[in-house]
Amino acid sequence: MAKAFSVLSWNVEHFGAKDKKTKKPKKPIQPIVDLIAAQKADIVAIFEVKSTVVFRHLVETMPDHRFFITEGPQVQEILIGVHKNLQTFATQKSEFKESQDKLRPGMMLTPYVDGQYYPLLFLHVKSMPDPKGFGLRAAMTQRALAFRDTLDKAAGGTANYIFMGDMNTMGMKYGDARRANRRNPRRSFRDVDDLIAGEREIEELRTDARFVDMTLLEKTYENTYWSKSIGESNLDHVAAADHLAFKPFSGKPIRASGWPDETTKAARKAWAEQYSDHAMLYFEVQKV
Repeated sequence: MAKAFSVLSWNVEHFGAKDKKTKKPKKPIQPIVDLIAAQKADIVAIFEVKSTVVFRHLVETMPDHRFFITEGPQVQEILIGVHKNLQTFATQKSEFKESQDKLRPGMMLTPYVDGQYYPLLFLHVKSMPDPKGFGLRAAMTQRALAFRDTLDKAAGGTANYIFMGDMNTMGMKYGDARRANRRNPRRSFRDVDDLIAGEREIEELRTDARFVDMTLLEKTYENTYWSKSIGESNLDHVAAADHLAFKPFSGKPIRASGWPDETTKAARKAWAEQYSDHAMLYFEVQKV
């Protein structure tokens, strides 16, 4: 089967965030942009963009791509880059904010290849394992799954639908454990008995996807988030309509790379500090 297009989906931790004292980016931007360009993806989706300072680096390093970014009162944005040879339509999907002003909207991008439309939805859903975070996250992912029906009706049949991004599938823990450790609230949640484990949240997402004829795609390395204090977690996902086909990477449709390529804790720490605590997800959609 021939390739329709390729996609890179990557949460670049606080991309472009500036130091309050120096007013300069905390991490060098160009090495990150060079790594993005090296993936040679037709479509790139970058999450947690915090500053327009990254825009110039991307435009100058990837002159064959055209870039779009979400806008609103939220601190973090989703930035999309599309190769100039790929005909697409892009729109911001504010309904995925779930009426929460500071939450990130979704970004919808629909490539048109050889008479076929491929609607792609990019999401960065609510984080934290507290009940509020879990509830908002569930609402956003359920909305993404229900969107399948809307797209099928618009297509007059079966839509070539894919949604992806940082789904923050970290489960839910009961109570406000942050009071036990105010200095590191995220870590303190880890010390409370699970109410809903992250693995169960993922399995529920996988099961719900099957009800709308979609599949949560396997990755070459399932855990996509790493930190020295928390360890590994499986937070980033791609879900696709069942009829779609993908180029295999070691037998899996999604190639996870970055810190998973490193074999020692020190090397993973160094990679995360230079680039991001999230792995890169890359895949190639085959023509329908």
